[in-house]
Amino acid sequence: MTAARRPEPDDDGDRDGGQPHDGRPDPDGRPDPAEAALDPDRLPGESDLEASLRPRSLAEFVGQARVREQLELVLAGARMRGVPPDHVLLAGPPGLGKTSLAMIIAAELGAAIRLTSGPALERAGDLAAMLSNLVEGDVLFIDEIHRMARPAEELLYLAMEDFRVDVMVGKGPGATSIPLPIAPFTLVGATTRSGQLTSPLRDRFGFTAHLEFYAAADLARVLTRSAAILGVDLHPDGAAEIAGRSRGTPRIANRLLRRVRDFAQVRADGAVTRETARAALAVYDVDELGLDRLDRAVLTALCGSFGGGPVGLTTLAVAVGEEPATVEEVCEPFLVRLGMLARTPRGRVATPQAWEHLGLRPGPGSRGPADPGADGTLFDPE
Repeated sequence: MTAARRPEPDDDGDRDGGQPHDGRPDPDGRPDPAEAALDPDRLPGESDLEASLRPRSLAEFVGQARVREQLELVLAGARMRGVPPDHVLLAGPPGLGKTSLAMIIAAELGAAIRLTSGPALERAGDLAAMLSNLVEGDVLFIDEIHRMARPAEELLYLAMEDFRVDVMVGKGPGATSIPLPIAPFTLVGATTRSGQLTSPLRDRFGFTAHLEFYAAADLARVLTRSAAILGVDLHPDGAAEIAGRSRGTPRIANRLLRRVRDFAQVRADGAVTRETARAALAVYDVDELGLDRLDRAVLTALCGSFGGGPVGLTTLAVAVGEEPATVEEVCEPFLVRLGMLARTPRGRVATPQAWEHLGLRPGPGSRGPADPGADGTLFDPE
């Protein structure tokens, strides 16, 4: 647990994502730098560098215009009434700015923020101790709130509604429950999987913000701001090139900027132009759509080895030498979003866009996601 009166700036990313990991591991257990550059989860050793890039206020926060407008109203109304704002739930994929927004909420309110995560709250007593130390108006941020242990979650219900916790004293028939009042506070929860939140917990949040992937123009603005902080000579065309390959994620954009900066300083004149960015990203196996080596390996196996599918997830993972969970959670979401892969009841299927991107021609036996099979069944996406 940490407390800070004013948040430090970082990229628009946050510490979210499903299971924590160190990027995609090589057989020796070390992350592959080329693939880790496109991993939306935070990598070891990045916290201090990212802390230099976080926006300090809603005015500095780039993108998510609708969410910023809604938060401005929530916070301004609370300040006018002189009370803590309603509890806030921030939902969205990794790297879009949920932790940054939590710190901005505390900064806008002039309050302290206490940081923890769902997996760290294994027992109700852990949460009770944290809540009892809050000062009126404090902001409590719980990252990956959907992964809280059930006893801690049930304790949180009463704290969110009535600002009190019930502490059990004694054991057996003589045990008694003592209500312990806590200071009014604002809970900010972040989740990458809002569907895994229980209804009682989700319904206790007064405001829910859904963060979306960024447009390339917004990512270019994020990169321009980050370049100014890092002292990188970033040209507009270089920013546009990096933004177009960042999967709509600010954290990935800032990570690619740092890798392109290294290339520019070592092999060029230090300026990040379009040509320099293209050369640098080619070294890191990031193509013009943001696909990395593993993404292309999945598409190549699907189209080249299996005729476009359908093929099962496990078989596809074995073909590319990865764990099924890595293919499903790291590669597939982006490929599906690009329209290059479809999940069907019979397996994964490559779309015409995948064949075109690889420069291949569909074979005579290949089928698209809506083509009928031999029995006339349509392979509709799940």
